[in-house]
Amino acid sequence: METRPRTDQQRSADRRRRELLEAADRVVLRDGPHASMNAIAAEAGITKPILYRHFGDKGGLYAALAQRHTDALLASLRAALDAPAERRQRVEATLDTYLAAIEARPQVYRFLMHPADSAQGEAGFDVGKHSAPLLRRMGEELAQVIEERLDLGPGGQRQARVWGHGIVGMMHAAGDWWLGERPCSREELVHSLADLLWGRLAAADDRTDGPGF
Repeated sequence: METRPRTDQQRSADRRRRELLEAADRVVLRDGPHASMNAIAAEAGITKPILYRHFGDKGGLYAALAQRHTDALLASLRAALDAPAERRQRVEATLDTYLAAIEARPQVYRFLMHPADSAQGEAGFDVGKHSAPLLRRMGEELAQVIEERLDLGPGGQRQARVWGHGIVGMMHAAGDWWLGERPCSREELVHSLADLLWGRLAAADDRTDGPGF
């Protein structure tokens, strides 16, 4: 008899948390790295102490938003990797998926990756503390995909992690530069990055017990 009320309460709390994250997203889309807890609380129609009650502090809210957007991005990247196409096409599609995501929501990207000195009179989100784990998670996810799909021989797991983190670092650095300066089209950047990656990726055989790369 006691289990159901707790379950209903948890469902209500989960729903409220989603609503607050959606309100935070709206503020981030508007204000980017200058989004503040005050603005997010106002958007959600609550007081700041209630917002803290749900997320603990700014770091907790940032981490929840980062997970929300990283989950969505990783799902899109996996879909690009799983598409029925030649390997080179899938490499380009994966690079393009990442770049298209940061191009479509640049304020979200800047919020996640670029700190602001201040946000409407209050200290900004501590981006540096959280963005490195976000990139590390993406690197580990990509490393797992590479290890599952490519036969890299002895030391393959270690090599897959080198590649996974290296590719994510490349995408992040190149994408950050491109989003800020727009020195070329997205298509040109995708082709150039794919050329850089292609030599060893083209030579590696698929694992016989994997889904192929």
